[in-house]
Amino acid sequence: MKVIIVGATHAGTFAAQQILTEHPDYEVTVYERNDNLSFLSCGIALWVGNHVSDPNKMFYSSPEALSQLGATMKMQHDVLEIDPDKKTIRVRDLISGEVTTDSYDKLVMATGSAPVIPPIVGVDNPHVKLCKDWQDAKELRQVSPDAKSVVIIGAGYIGAELAEQLAQAGKQVTLIDGLPHVLAKNFDEQISTRVEADFEAHGVKLAMNEMVQKFAGEQQVTVTTTKHQYTADFAVLSAGFRPATDLLKGKVKMLPNGAIITDAYMRSSDPDIYAAGDAAVVHYNPTQKDDYIPLATNAVRQGILVGHNIAKPTVKYLGTQASSAVALFGKTLASSGLTVSGAKARGVEVASVTHEENYRPEFMLSTAPILMRLVWDSKTRVVLGGAFYSAYDCAQSANVISLAIQNKMTIDDLAMVDMFFQPNFDQPINYVNALAMVAVQQSAKE
Repeated sequence: MKVIIVGATHAGTFAAQQILTEHPDYEVTVYERNDNLSFLSCGIALWVGNHVSDPNKMFYSSPEALSQLGATMKMQHDVLEIDPDKKTIRVRDLISGEVTTDSYDKLVMATGSAPVIPPIVGVDNPHVKLCKDWQDAKELRQVSPDAKSVVIIGAGYIGAELAEQLAQAGKQVTLIDGLPHVLAKNFDEQISTRVEADFEAHGVKLAMNEMVQKFAGEQQVTVTTTKHQYTADFAVLSAGFRPATDLLKGKVKMLPNGAIITDAYMRSSDPDIYAAGDAAVVHYNPTQKDDYIPLATNAVRQGILVGHNIAKPTVKYLGTQASSAVALFGKTLASSGLTVSGAKARGVEVASVTHEENYRPEFMLSTAPILMRLVWDSKTRVVLGGAFYSAYDCAQSANVISLAIQNKMTIDDLAMVDMFFQPNFDQPINYVNALAMVAVQQSAKE
């Protein structure tokens, strides 16, 4: 079997590892346009903030490691064309310029995503940076120490983490987003407003409900929005990502945004073409529908599934809850599944509750409150989402909610799940149980 993998960040790397582990006799060729693979871009903000021991450890694999498994590595090779009818690809060697053709029995599309770069006047200004890959990371690391001010466009996880790290380094930071709140796609207003207060307490200027219209400037960059102008030493554009799937446009079925639609075995509408990672859809369990949620966790699992299923359909995709967490200004934020705003955007009717209590007993020398949200189907009572915010490290609570969603548990089930009690860690009724109990009480009144 001859397998070609296009792209090797997370999905492609894990697909190659799994295929060669299960089928060491397969001929696997990996084409990657960069000179590196497996870069953990989620660590960029931490590196900029001097919280990384060694940036080289932000790579968990290498071309040499995959070669030792048996892969033929074609680094700095750009795939120009894919012909599904002939089962061939056309490739340019970015060093020599030579263009060659290769053939496959199975192809794995793991090209990932590209930053959304809106057609804004001056977006090519040299003071406007991106935050996606290793090259972006090195540029941000280079310009940050001498800068006194920065404008960050996009208040999702990447923008929020960068804003936090740069603010803590003493920079004047302005955070801009077209949505009403920071982290608006990850948390409902009840939690987002707490996060915004943390940003403002640390000197970050928030510019929500503002759309960027223009970049200009030579020594510095001036960002013009629908409401104001902000000038800084540099700006970072972190407005989201889009699937990098143009090579297969019109050749396999896709969502309108270009995400490749796959079945439960990671096969596209062409059974000899697999897709995984940011190039592909996920099956989003809270809605039971295909969705586009670019997360490294999804890419890793889908890459492994490609390896399991490359010979024949074997292991089905369990879907995702899009669980995630972030640490900002000493607070932990974690979530899994739907928010109320996310449910509304997807046309799903939900009920929700907010609850806050200390995570462990007051007789302990210290404790801390946890602000919690739970979202569920108002008709079936099935849990669809949850979120947590606290100075206490409550991140693993999102995994509890993830399991509840994946197993279609009701709020009644979650309220009575057996969880331990020990005063060092929690109350006699664990805070996740307590949150579900409040949901049950609210439902009884409705």
